[in-house]
Amino acid sequence: MADGRREPRRSAPGQSRSEEIRLAALGLFAERGYLATSMEDIGQAAGIRGPSVYRHYPSKQQMLYEIMRDTMDTLIAEQQLAVSTMTDLVARLRRMVEAHVRYHARHRLEAFVGNREIKNLDDEKRAQVLAQRHTYESGLRKVIEAGVADGSFQVGSSRLASYAILDMGMGISAWYSPHGELTESQVVYEYGEFALSLVRAGRPREAALGESAPEAPESNINAS
Repeated sequence: MADGRREPRRSAPGQSRSEEIRLAALGLFAERGYLATSMEDIGQAAGIRGPSVYRHYPSKQQMLYEIMRDTMDTLIAEQQLAVSTMTDLVARLRRMVEAHVRYHARHRLEAFVGNREIKNLDDEKRAQVLAQRHTYESGLRKVIEAGVADGSFQVGSSRLASYAILDMGMGISAWYSPHGELTESQVVYEYGEFALSLVRAGRPREAALGESAPEAPESNINAS
C-alpha cells in the first residue's frame, strides 16, 4: 500500500476467522518480531479491527503459544507416522529425518518464529513447549541409541548426534526456496543421506570405532 501498511490477508477457502488471525500474527511475528507486533497490527493484517481480535484470542501471548504448541504437535505426529510401519533402524532414522526436513521446508515461518520467540513465552507456556521439544528429540535419540546397541550406527553420543541432526534439518527454514535449484524431494533425500553418514550407518564397526572421537559428556549438552 502507498502508506506502507500491510495489505489484509486474503482468506483461503474453508479457513476460519481464527485461522486467518493466527496466520496474520505468524507473518507479523516473523517480519517484525513478537514484541514489535500489536493486536491492532494483527487485526489490520487479518482485515478486521484490532479489538475484534479479542473475540478469537484472549492475548497476543496465546497466539504465540498456540503457534509453537501446534508446530510441535505436528512434528511429533509426523515423526511417529513416518516410522509407524518400520522396524529396520536405518529406515526408521531416514524416515524420521525426512519428515523433519520436509516440515521445515514447508513451514519456514513457524520454524523461524519458534526458534526466535521461545524466550517471549511466559514461564508456564515455555515449559510446556520445551517438554514437547524434549519428547520430539528423545523420539529420534531412542532410534539412534537402539542402532548403536545393535551395531547399525556408530556414534560416541546418541544425544549429540540427535541434536546435530535436528539442528541440521531446522536450518532448512533459513534458506530453502521451492523456486531454487533443488526440489524439495531432492533436499529431503540428501539430508537423509547426511544423517545416515553422521551416525556412520552401515560402516564396519572397527573402522567407525577407530575414527570416533571420545564420547561427549551427556551432562554438558543442553537443549534450548
